[in-house]
Amino acid sequence: MDLGARAALLASERRAFVRATVVRAQQPTSSAPGNDAIVLADGTIEGFVGGHCVQNSVRQAATEVLETGESLLLRVLPDDGPVYPDVPGARVVTNPCLSGGAIEIFLQPCLPAPIVRVVGETPVADAVASFAESLDLEVQRGPTPSVGESAVVVASLGGDEPSVIREALDAGAGYVGLVASRSRGAAILDELDLDPEPRAAVHTPAGLPIGARTPSEIAVSILAELVREIRGGQLPDRTVTGTTGSETARLTVVDPVCGMTVIVDDETPHLQIDGEDYWFCAPGCLRAYEKERARCS
Repeated sequence: MDLGARAALLASERRAFVRATVVRAQQPTSSAPGNDAIVLADGTIEGFVGGHCVQNSVRQAATEVLETGESLLLRVLPDDGPVYPDVPGARVVTNPCLSGGAIEIFLQPCLPAPIVRVVGETPVADAVASFAESLDLEVQRGPTPSVGESAVVVASLGGDEPSVIREALDAGAGYVGLVASRSRGAAILDELDLDPEPRAAVHTPAGLPIGARTPSEIAVSILAELVREIRGGQLPDRTVTGTTGSETARLTVVDPVCGMTVIVDDETPHLQIDGEDYWFCAPGCLRAYEKERARCS
């Protein structure tokens, strides 16, 4: 599989995923440095970073990486492996399934950039769009907000601004910035007669109060306010996790043999006994469970 092409396709579809790369492998292990994979939001692994035992640890860690948006170095060790402390950016997992060896995997989140719509054909609008692109935000221009946009900056300096703000709120934008004087902005908000929650999403005058005067300075103040909203988690998550709801419907269970937490997918080793389902981290645990049940029966 061409993982580069696959990653480009997922990015074009605005689907979140994790790039997993083996950076260290100590024998005996089935992995080698440089092995890599893509981990989707439902735990599907495309590529190779290790066998069943390692895959379950990778799935668990990738779920967290997607939630936090921060990279992680995952160390997967056997029961008798060396002791490593957990430190920021690194996680140690003791995996009782491993027959030996150790593996370190770097997990990097790949999340779609927030979409920012800039409304207006003015010097302020042009400066906002330019600076937003330099921050790796996805910029849309035009007067009509649409669903999927995290933020809308209204910098038309006139026109039907109330309708644009209303459309932006109806489309679910978490930030709406109106470039206007304090008095004109207040008059527009009074005209809209918004409930408290949507009212809180509208920022006017848009931007942090830094004494901005020029279009570029105003754009800097707006983008600074927008970054604060993004980093503070105030904007709605517009990440697409998949083409269907199945990617977010993850079943998590505990392996009855080794006690590992397992994310269930179509390839997870599975037994059904007397109408009850059991899932395992690897075929070895499944076989051990079958033997124990047979011995006790």
